Amino acid sequence: MILLCAPHELAEGQSRGFKAGGLNLFVVRRQGRLYAYRNRCPHREIPLGYDAENFLDSSGRLLQCGHHGALFLIETGECIQGPCLRDGLEALPCHEDEQGIWLDEQEED
Repeated sequence: MILLCAPHELAEGQSRGFKAGGLNLFVVRRQGRLYAYRNRCPHREIPLGYDAENFLDSSGRLLQCGHHGALFLIETGECIQGPCLRDGLEALPCHEDEQGIWLDEQEED
């Protein structure tokens, strides 16, 4: 497990980018749950955005690629609008306890 941040450093409705364990990733807190994804748009295999602290659209209900505007569901990472329609972000396992938000170990292929 890799510690990403303290629980209070990611408030409800916020997103935040991290570089950990050789990965560029981000985590979103929505309705008390955490969702972690590799910071890579499936359209061009580039990072989702320019701002490492904000991966959400203006409504705060969807993830948005800052390069071409593709929109993704927070809960599943599925693209619902844009050039990568029906493709998706790569989910990463994470969890939270009283000490922090953690990136879980991944299985090697």
